Amino acid sequence: MLTKEQCEVILSRCMQSEADFAELFEEDTISEGISMLNGDVEEMNRVVRAGIGIRLYKGVQSVYGYTNELDQNTVFALVDDLKSALGTSNQEVTIRLTESVIENHHPIVKDPIEASLEEKVALLKRAYKAAKEADDRIVKVTGSLSSVCQKVQISTSEGKLVKDTRTRVRMPITAFAQDASSMQSGSDSPGASQGLEFFDQTTPESIGKEAARTALVLLEAKDCPSGKMPVVIDNGFGGVIFHEACGHSLEATSVAKNQSVFTGKLNEKIASDCVTAIDDGTIPGAWGSENIDDEGNPQIKRVLIKDGVLQSYMIDRLNARRMHMESTGSGRRQSYKFEPTSRMSNTYIAPGKDSFEDLFTGIQKGLYAKKMGGGSVNPQTGEFNFAVNEGYMIENGKITYPVKGASLIGNGKDILMNIDKVSNNLERAQGMCGSASGSIPVDVGQPAIRVSSITVGGTANGISKNGSIVPWNWAWKALKSISL
Repeated sequence: MLTKEQCEVILSRCMQSEADFAELFEEDTISEGISMLNGDVEEMNRVVRAGIGIRLYKGVQSVYGYTNELDQNTVFALVDDLKSALGTSNQEVTIRLTESVIENHHPIVKDPIEASLEEKVALLKRAYKAAKEADDRIVKVTGSLSSVCQKVQISTSEGKLVKDTRTRVRMPITAFAQDASSMQSGSDSPGASQGLEFFDQTTPESIGKEAARTALVLLEAKDCPSGKMPVVIDNGFGGVIFHEACGHSLEATSVAKNQSVFTGKLNEKIASDCVTAIDDGTIPGAWGSENIDDEGNPQIKRVLIKDGVLQSYMIDRLNARRMHMESTGSGRRQSYKFEPTSRMSNTYIAPGKDSFEDLFTGIQKGLYAKKMGGGSVNPQTGEFNFAVNEGYMIENGKITYPVKGASLIGNGKDILMNIDKVSNNLERAQGMCGSASGSIPVDVGQPAIRVSSITVGGTANGISKNGSIVPWNWAWKALKSISL
């Protein structure tokens, strides 16, 4: 990392221009991945990424550049290129930085980067063994253990200097079950902003067993029928429905450009009374948490919707200028190679007052989406589309047989109004969200909810999984997506 004095010199040079703001984002990251197939290590890699991103503002104009060479000549040349885009100036500017010490809400007990390879391989072998021994029909198990330690330093022409260290671990396991007629797969991939101590509570055995359970259920599953019907969406990764249906459309990236269905809707009712939605980057140890955002602002808890009424957007620094509002500490990026923009962190629907059993009452025919998959959304229209990885039919208020090949298709503003029951069993799950500033870790979550009517795409009777609307998933220019 650059010293404080070096940052002051670079920032001072940045401000010898028509820019009214300058920012340096430095990163030093170690990423490690270990992959396993049927109990044998297939691959192990470790990647070091280091560099600096420099951003200048002039009003609502922004220019950004980056380099992985931190010698003075290279950095000065980058600064001069950026200055020329906004206009240079001969004014003498001297920037003085004051470092702010940020409290660490995510302490690490067992550093995953420093831990021995043998210890990490042993964790993967435990997950494999639990999945393989779940049933004789489990014929293949794949898995990986990913670890990352990202150190960042952010300094600005306003005199701010802050640092943060982000450590995360995650273990995706996939089990394949086979019988005489088909092969199906099931996965589980929990993670956290923790060290290897995460696997003391969320054990590798529980991850392997859950992956195997899902695969075995799908062996018995029938093709899902399609059509509009009530849907009960379970907790945890079920929160992807809010992430896709609403979350992206509440990011200032879309709102500031009038490319969101929720632009200009503050303090208006956009969801049913039972919906309160939150984006909280402060949850200790959560996958999407950070002590500061990637613009150096302390993370906060953002109430987006309260009792159905829109309370706040998620706003980064540049879009705050465009919207004449304050930043909400929502600026995030994949790495120094990306200019930050407004992004979600840990986003969830708050617990409601209904019991889980109440959600099924009165449903003659519907779908119980127990485990959701990835999805995508067009924030300009609110249209979304995502997969159901494990589903069951609901008949006469009861969960009946498992189904496969289901997807949920709809429009965010309509779905939010159609949520008519929210239970009290909140859980969160982990995913990677792709958007303008790269792929970032996010938590999605909710208690189980009921949507009174939604379009279900199915494979029964020869109907394609996503019906006739598959093409627009690929045609969107403003596509946002989340993956497991």
